[in-house]
Formats: sequence, structure tokens, C-alpha cells
Amino acid sequence: MDARDLQGMIDRVRRGGLSRRGFVQRMVAAGLTVPMAAQVLAIGGVSIAAAPRAYAATKRGGGGTLKLLWWQAPTLLNPHFATGTKDQDGSRVFYEPLANWNQEGNLVPVLAAEIPSVENGGLAADGTSVTWKIKQGVKFHDGQPLTADDLVFNWEYCKDPATAAVTSGSYINVKVEKIDDHTIKVIFAKPTPFWADAFVGFNGMIIPKHLFGEYSGSKSRDAPTNLKPVGTGPFKFKSFNPGDLVTGEINADYHVANQPFFDAVEMKGGGDAVSAARAVLQTGEYHYAWNLQVEDEILKKLEASGKGKVNLTPGANIEHIQLNNTDPNKEVDGERSSIKTKHPSLSDPAVREALALLIDRKAVQDYIYGRTAKATSNYVNGPPRMVSKNTSYEFNIKKAIDLLDKAGWKPGPDGIRAKGDVKLKYLFQTSINQPRQKNQAIVKQSCEKAGIGIEIKSVVASVYFSSDVANPDTYPHFYADLQMYTTGPGRPDPAQWMRSFLSEEVSQKSNKWQGRNITRWQNKEYDDTWNASENEMDPVKRVALLIKLNDLVIKNNVVIPELFRMSVSAAAKNLNVTLSGWDSDTANLREWHTA
Repeated sequence: MDARDLQGMIDRVRRGGLSRRGFVQRMVAAGLTVPMAAQVLAIGGVSIAAAPRAYAATKRGGGGTLKLLWWQAPTLLNPHFATGTKDQDGSRVFYEPLANWNQEGNLVPVLAAEIPSVENGGLAADGTSVTWKIKQGVKFHDGQPLTADDLVFNWEYCKDPATAAVTSGSYINVKVEKIDDHTIKVIFAKPTPFWADAFVGFNGMIIPKHLFGEYSGSKSRDAPTNLKPVGTGPFKFKSFNPGDLVTGEINADYHVANQPFFDAVEMKGGGDAVSAARAVLQTGEYHYAWNLQVEDEILKKLEASGKGKVNLTPGANIEHIQLNNTDPNKEVDGERSSIKTKHPSLSDPAVREALALLIDRKAVQDYIYGRTAKATSNYVNGPPRMVSKNTSYEFNIKKAIDLLDKAGWKPGPDGIRAKGDVKLKYLFQTSINQPRQKNQAIVKQSCEKAGIGIEIKSVVASVYFSSDVANPDTYPHFYADLQMYTTGPGRPDPAQWMRSFLSEEVSQKSNKWQGRNITRWQNKEYDDTWNASENEMDPVKRVALLIKLNDLVIKNNVVIPELFRMSVSAAAKNLNVTLSGWDSDTANLREWHTA
């Protein structure tokens, strides 16, 4: 498909000769996601409205207390410092963006009056700007009005390097102008095919200027409101004990009529995933449990109790092993894993390839995750036509041994391979939960058969995923040789997620370890390809560039993908939840209700 064909199809939709649904189906067949197809139509002057909501509330409140169980508890409640999902989800109880992503991957207005399109004048036909109209009458929980000044402030706050916001990638390459008190314009330096990034989804939560204005830049970590949020959401902040409990009460002045259903919310943290699953599925003590990284056989047994149900939400989450490109044991200017160093053995491509051959993905899928995950060789795993066909995985211990032999890594008296004074002995870390520890054991066993020593380190999840920049055991510090966790794009378009391998995004002391590039891999071809994808308006060509990004990561064994994971949660039988694989679990709490 070329640009002429694409424009012809858009014209047919505009004239009524081709349905919107038909257009989307053809774009999906060409490799796009549904949201990407919708944005192509929007740029072409045809908007797609989100499906009507299934739940029509008749009154606000009356539902009692909604009890949530996040076994990895939030440690702060500033969305722009949320390095882990649990901090994003905790913040989302109180803060809101201009728009959410729904289950189908379409944009739904939240603080926006409408979704921008060429038709309504909100979207420039050349993809160089998007104008957002802010819903009028919205107030922060302290009674102050939400205005365009707040959005301009959020842009300035996030793009300031001294703030070290984890969301900075969504804001540093745009300019935000105030048009009037309830209108802003986001201006792109070049035509931008996926324009719904800044102020959208979990990267778009709006914090109030009047409370954070004095705490920008170097003072950002000192803001009292980092722990006492004042947002616009359906629930007002009541209390927060970091690492334990977040509570909120109904926002009686919430800007959506007849919502929320619940009078209060409690987000309890701590424990482990199995206990969380049991508390919903078996005992009924809680209404909802998040991120159930639990062996599938255990989930099936608990679900048989009949008090709850397991939710499997498709998205693009990937359980993967990261290989450190820097030396975690050498300190430079007070910093370990410094980009001024290189890893003594993982800098050898043969070693990285051997490690990829030693990961028994199918065993991890079959014996641990079952229906909740699928073995994969790709970092990007959805939609099907966007998944690269150029990669494959293989579990082959003999082949790994041959590779290491040819590369000069010979077994020593202790059985561990070495070259000179450098040994193939690695510290392999992850968070504590049963599936991951079993996964570590499988990896350790196969590696040791090939003469690679593995020391296992398991970090309490509340520490490993903490947003505390002073804690050396968090995953962004990566003071180990190998580490494993699940991540995902959190949006239907993977481009911003693929910032995770950009040279400019290296996680380091200078940015308070808030950079997205945890592996510290740097590659000019990758950087150039990513930049090209950001400005390619032809959707088919852009998909090809995104596939190339995936292939470069896999070819260089920057990470070793293991499993394409569903988002797994549990809910009480009578609880109706609105979940999206492209957004936070708590993004739509206002709509949750009991039957």
C-alpha cells in the first residue's frame, strides 16, 4: 500500500463508499493497531467515535468501600515520578489525563471536552499540531479550577531535566501553547503520526500548578503533594502510608454526573501475588487484586471456589531478561553501571547469543504460566501483523557450548568458563514471587550446564519497583549482570515504549535513574531508525520501521524476551470492572460498580 492508495481509502470513507470499520479492518491487515488506524483516519479528516459506555449510572455513591489489593504497594503518588506500575495506578486514583485508552484502544475524553480531529478543527491535517479543548467546570479536589495554565505547567515541569520526570519523553520534543483558559495547542517539530501521547493515558495525568509550581526542577522531590495528591479524579485523597495503604473518599463534586459508584476506596499493598489472588477468589476479603503473577494451576484452583473470577486482559506486556551493557561492579565518579564502562563479558556478542540459547522459554510457559502467557522471541508482541517474522527462539545447550568454545571462553577447574581473569559468572536479579523464582531456577540450571555460573538475587517487590532514587536495589539502577521483570507499552502504539533503547534515555545518576534505557545499550542505527519512525506519516512504512526497531534489539540480544504476558487480575463475582490493556488498571475506577 502506498500513499495514493491510503488517501483513496480515506476519501472513500469520507464519501461514505467505505465504512470506518472496513477501513480499520484493512489497516489492521496491513499491520496497524486499531488505535493507529483511527489516528490515520483522524489525520485524514475522519474521526472515529468511541463506543458508547455499557454502564449508565443513575446516581453517585451508595456502593460502600471498594477494596483493592496491590501486592506491590505504591511508594509515592506523583505520576511523573512513577517508575513502576503500582505508583502509576496509585496516582491514577486521584489524577486524570485529558483522555484514556479504552478496551478497544480508542481514545475516550476524560478532562478533554472532545477528542481532537481534523473535522472538529483539533488536529492539523499535516500532523504538526493537535489542539485540545479542556472540559469546563472541572475543579481540583481543593476547589481550584482546572485551566490551560495547569497543562502548560505540566509540560514545563516534565521537560525540565532537573525535574527528572519519568514521563519526560512525552513532553521534551513538543511545544505547548495556551490558546485560552480552556484550550491548549501541542506543536510538534515535524509531522507526527501518533499524536496522542502528551497529556494522554498514564503519562498524561495532570498535577495542579498552584501546588507544584514552587517545586519544579531541583525542588521537585520536596513537594508535600508527592505524598498527598490533589487531583481531579473521582476520589479525594484521605491517607497514604507508603508501601502499605492508600485511601480515598468520594469526590462529591466530580465532573462526571452520577459517578463514582463507590463511596470510598482502599488500595492495600504488601504480601504476595498468591495471597492477593486468594483474598479475592477464595475468601472474598477484597474486591479486586492486581497483577497476579501466579502459576496458572493455582489460579484455576482458587477460581473454583466460586467467589471471584480471573480477568485476562490482552495488551503487549513482555516478561524479559535484560543484559547489562555496563559494569555493575566498577564505580566511576560514585556511580556503578556507569556508561563510561563496558561489561567485561556481556560486551562479547558470542556470550549474549549463548545466553539467549540457554533460556527454555517453552518450559517457563508450560510449567509456570499456562494460559496467561506465550513464549516469544520478540520484544513487540502485538498486534499480530506488527510482530516481527524475522526472529525466532531456540533452546540449545550444545549450540551455546560450541559458541562459547569458539569465542575462547574455556571451563576452569571449578567448571566456570573464563577468558583471562574474566569469568562467566553473573548476578541474576528479579522481584520476589513464586513464578519468577522458578523461572530463575530454570535459567540457572541450563546456564550451569554450559559452564556459566549464576548467582540468584531476589529483591522484595516493594523495594525492586520502588520509586526511591536513593535505593540501589531498584531495577532502574540495575546493579547486577542480568535482571528480569515484565514491562509493556501502556499505549496502543509501541513507539514511545521503544524509547527504552534510545541512547538519550540511558538511566544514570545525572537523571536520578529516571531514564527509560535500563540496559544502557547505545546504538546509532537504532537511534536513527526510531527518529525516522517518529516522523513517518505513511502508516505502512512506519510499521516497517517499528519492526526494524524490534529486530535490532533482538539481533543484538539487548534483552532476551521470554513470554508475551496477558494482564492477569481477579475480581469479585459481582464486581463489574472496566479494564484496558493499554492503560492503568485504575484508569476507569469511576465506572466500576457492583451488580
